[in-house]
Amino acid sequence: MTDAAADTPAQLPPSPWERERPVPARVTPARVTPARTPLSRERVVDAAFTVLDRQGLDGLSMRQVAAELEVTVSALYAHVSSKDDVLELMYTRLFDGFEPPEADPEHWQEEVRDYALEGRRRLLAHRDMARISMAHVPFTAELLPHVEALLGVFRTAGLPDRIAAEASDLISTYIDGFVLEEGMWQDRAAQQNADTSSPARPDWREMAGEMQNYFAALPAADFPHLRALAGVMVTDSSDERFDIGLEIILRGLASYLPTDPA
Repeated sequence: MTDAAADTPAQLPPSPWERERPVPARVTPARVTPARTPLSRERVVDAAFTVLDRQGLDGLSMRQVAAELEVTVSALYAHVSSKDDVLELMYTRLFDGFEPPEADPEHWQEEVRDYALEGRRRLLAHRDMARISMAHVPFTAELLPHVEALLGVFRTAGLPDRIAAEASDLISTYIDGFVLEEGMWQDRAAQQNADTSSPARPDWREMAGEMQNYFAALPAADFPHLRALAGVMVTDSSDERFDIGLEIILRGLASYLPTDPA
């Protein structure tokens, strides 16, 4: 061995800790699918209300409800039996949190008025809910307490039994019918506004003015009463019309109360 070779450092194999570590293969993480909320009767009813508000009662079907929930139609039938069952549940939902009136003979008219105002408000919360309400009767275990309470208001106030029996249905029919008319006008206006081939329908205030002008222009000899009442027969406020109609009903019912002998 020469001196030059002795001065050359030996080529040592790399130590284990100096070896190039292999780069691990890139692993694509598995997609985490969010846990699906279990289907339930409540979710079916929620979806039915969504479809109702968007498409109306005529467009409400089990297929549409299933599409809203992203499930098959058959999956719905594990929780509801039919479309009629769904409509019944929607009608029952209308009364959630609706406190029945207490029988107070001194304030029975105020109680009935509050009941009617709240009933109208709830019906107006969903499109075509008045149509669903008119097709159902509240004679179920969940809703009978409401019927009982309203009858108790009328009987405790002193109305004869025959009048009290009819009064409850009369109030409910008035609420449903009034809201049904409101909804029909709204749908008609929406349909005409959506039709670009015809001018947009004016709002109710403008329509009321048009109708008042029409009545006022009728021949006086043939339509004296329509002309005389033209300014008050059609108002631009549904709230005002509802209140007046309700007041007429309440005063009519009050006329049946027994009078104290002089």
